[in-house]
Amino acid sequence: MSSNLESYKHISPDSGFPITIHPHFSAKIKDYVPPDPIREEIFPDKDRASFADPEKKALFAVAKPVDLTESIGTVLENVQLSQLTPQQLDELALLVNERGVVFFRNQDLTTDGQVKLFEHYGVLDRHPAQKDVRHVVIRGSREDHREINKYTPWPSGEWHADTSFEINPPSYSLLRMEEHPPVGGDTAWVSGYGLYDTLSDAMKKFVEGLHAVHTSRLQYDTILDLWGVGPNRPPIDSHHPAVRTHPVTGLKALNVNTGFVTGFAELKKHESDKLLDFFNLHLHSADDHSVRWKWEVGSVAMWDNRCVLHRVIPGSYEGPRRGIRTTVFGEKPFYDPASEGRAERERRLKKTATIGQEKDAGAKENPVNTPA
Repeated sequence: MSSNLESYKHISPDSGFPITIHPHFSAKIKDYVPPDPIREEIFPDKDRASFADPEKKALFAVAKPVDLTESIGTVLENVQLSQLTPQQLDELALLVNERGVVFFRNQDLTTDGQVKLFEHYGVLDRHPAQKDVRHVVIRGSREDHREINKYTPWPSGEWHADTSFEINPPSYSLLRMEEHPPVGGDTAWVSGYGLYDTLSDAMKKFVEGLHAVHTSRLQYDTILDLWGVGPNRPPIDSHHPAVRTHPVTGLKALNVNTGFVTGFAELKKHESDKLLDFFNLHLHSADDHSVRWKWEVGSVAMWDNRCVLHRVIPGSYEGPRRGIRTTVFGEKPFYDPASEGRAERERRLKKTATIGQEKDAGAKENPVNTPA
């Protein structure tokens, strides 16, 4: 795919390497006119997870949950997504809200079945490069991201939430693998809850007052230049809270990613750059809040873009990699100062439980004698 790059057609006579071509001087970028307008804000229906049984009794009656790490990622065993009832689908959404990403193996879903299932969660979204109105085909990457980033502006191998630059970024995404090499092509996810929790209290307070600048401008140029596909709509910048509140769990999640965020609205350029440098380190060192999934044909992952980031792991594997991804529109990101972090909530609940146990123990030690 890298052979599509305009820079590869302009080789320096001195170094023998490609010359970076500014997008304004690349005809296939500057002359392209997207067919669709920029989107307006929409107001999705109430999240289906809001209707779920907190204990998920219906779902766990037919599926065995196996947590992959303490912080993120659960496999549901012995279940077919195609057979879940609406109640079980709601409970699945709540599990995804809590665990970030949920995995399945050996699924019998078809593309039509996947689309129908995901319509349960809302209105289907459409990626800027997506031509089918229902889903997008995900191929993976065998490109050398470290090399091509010199010639095309979007860091395509970086952590991101799907189209986080939209006014209404997606809530849920589901990827089902149809073709896959035996080794390579893994995907990794990292928890936004964990990324927030591991900040110092001083940094939390600072970042909570910022808006991250999420842009599609860099991906727009790369879609045209590297992918050779025409984006559906013009590029957009959206200023979303750098810490967002999840509408179902009420938890705070870091809403900064290295794939689409280029700065912070309230900061000056050098201030933004230094903070982005920190977050680049923060994301790439969060092994205690990440999970890596080895795909097989028939594997499925469903994740919540509001509380996780993900990235495909590039490689030199041979053989096809083809997945079908569906997404649904989410709400416009918001920050509620009254919300709490996941670790903060766990400490609060543990303290409440301890106080309750101490009261019960005290009542047993000091029984009240009442007349017969």
